[in-house]
This record gives sequence, C-alpha cells and structure tokens, in this order.
Amino acid sequence: MRPWSTSTEDGLRLLLDEWDPVGVADEAPDEYDCLLAPLLHRLGSGADEEQIGRFLRHELEDHFGLDPQALRPEAMAGRVMAWWAAHRSTDAVSRA
Repeated sequence: MRPWSTSTEDGLRLLLDEWDPVGVADEAPDEYDCLLAPLLHRLGSGADEEQIGRFLRHELEDHFGLDPQALRPEAMAGRVMAWWAAHRSTDAVSRA
C-alpha cells in the first residue's frame, strides 16, 4: 500500500504536466507517472529542494534523454517543494 493518497498523486501529476519537459502532456497525460512514486517517496522521507532538483536533473538526462539546462529542474524542485508544503498543510487540516 502506498503511504500517500490518490489525490496526492493527482496533484503532483498536475504539477508535472504543467512543467511538461517533454512537451507531450496534452497527448500523454501519464507521461510523467514514472516520477510520481520516486518523488513522493523522497518528499515523504524529508528530501530537501536540492535533492529533489538532483533527482529531476538525473531523470531528465538519463530517463528522458533531455538536456536539463533549459528545463530548469532546480526551479521545478522549488515548485514541487512549495506544492508539498501546501499539500501537507491542507492534508493536516482535513484530518483534524
């Protein structure tokens, strides 16, 4: 069982689709699903923005075969961290 909800996955999927480094999110909305579990695991384990940025850079280069320079994975890591903080706050309120 995953330690996160479907809504958490959906929120991160939306964020990755907005970034859309490959440029295919409109045609293949599941293109970045391979990043969901690794990112959520890292976030849940307390990874910081630098670690998330390194992970995204690695995936862009090694998995997707892209040059990460123009795709700014470090900036995306900041967006992921901000989303995660907001999501955790919302999740905590809904559990109370």
